[in-house]
Amino acid sequence: MLNPKLVLTITRRPQVHAPITDSHSYFENYSRVVAELPYAKIEQVADELHRAYQQERRVFLFGNGGSAALASHFACDLGKGTTVPGNHHKRFRVLSLTDNVPLITAWANDTSYEQVFAEQLRTFVQPGDVVFGISGSGSSPNVLLALQVARESGAFNIGLTGFKGGKMPGLCDLCIIIPSDNMQIIEDFQLSITHALFTMVRHRIYEDGRECSWVQQSSCVHAVNSRGSHQEKDFPPAP
Repeated sequence: MLNPKLVLTITRRPQVHAPITDSHSYFENYSRVVAELPYAKIEQVADELHRAYQQERRVFLFGNGGSAALASHFACDLGKGTTVPGNHHKRFRVLSLTDNVPLITAWANDTSYEQVFAEQLRTFVQPGDVVFGISGSGSSPNVLLALQVARESGAFNIGLTGFKGGKMPGLCDLCIIIPSDNMQIIEDFQLSITHALFTMVRHRIYEDGRECSWVQQSSCVHAVNSRGSHQEKDFPPAP
């Protein structure tokens, strides 16, 4: 015979479409979303962002509302947070298309709001650049149009969305879909995922710097010990 307490526990487990009525039920949804996140896809996006840094390709970010704020936030993390101490030459070439308010309002006023990101991309995007669209629903017309323009220009498209993905997956090379139908939880996880991406990419960039430093030191030792060079005894030992 089943334990009544066990049955009660099972029946009270939050479902995908269960209403959120208090703080406990809100955060209970996190465990389900965390269990179902597309981790392999997130790793692939981190790989592509790292390659973009290595190859000095540009990354363009955009979205509306909370997604616009996240585009600015993520651009700040990638642009400043990945700088390597002592290396003033190699930087993450990243730009949020949500930050130039006069330009956005000019395009919206003179054409339409659907064009505000697409027109900016037409000015800057080149083949191989990474275009990163953020949309809770995956159906924002200006985000979709920008992704279409980017695809026609030969860019690599990345999407970050929720629900069922909307029309975003069809316009993206990689699309992370957060498995939730609650916009607030989707936005929570959009921020968490961009923080995860930033942390992974920063780690790889720092590892690249350490490897490069080791290679340079090894090359220096090889040159010192090669025929015709100064003798090893002429140099103090490495600390």
